Amino acid sequence: MADKLLMMMVNTDPSNPQELGAPFFQATVAAAMDYEVEVILTARAGELAKKGVAEKLFVMPGSPKSVYDFIKDAHEAGVKFYACTPTLELWDATKADLIPEIEDVVGGAYVIEQAMDENVVTFTY
Repeated sequence: MADKLLMMMVNTDPSNPQELGAPFFQATVAAAMDYEVEVILTARAGELAKKGVAEKLFVMPGSPKSVYDFIKDAHEAGVKFYACTPTLELWDATKADLIPEIEDVVGGAYVIEQAMDENVVTFTY
């Protein structure tokens, strides 16, 4: 049985914040179940890695909990967050522009290596 969950957030669109709660909540639950969990933010979803973006988004109108709060909850549970290298170029960002929960910036080879590992289950959002 796999002991690691890799969550690729590539198609999730920050302009549709209702889509954003489930992946972060599921990551938090998996970490609480003692699985190793990594979330890679790339493409459109990569914008969430930039400071100031997720703080302004709310899954439900009127909710006091921002998308950034979901990210912080997941991080506190042990989830590791990564941004994909091309994402920095796409969103005109540097490492200094990223939220502190981003562990590192990774490239395509890392993603493929993890996804092909038999001990890793990959979800995409």
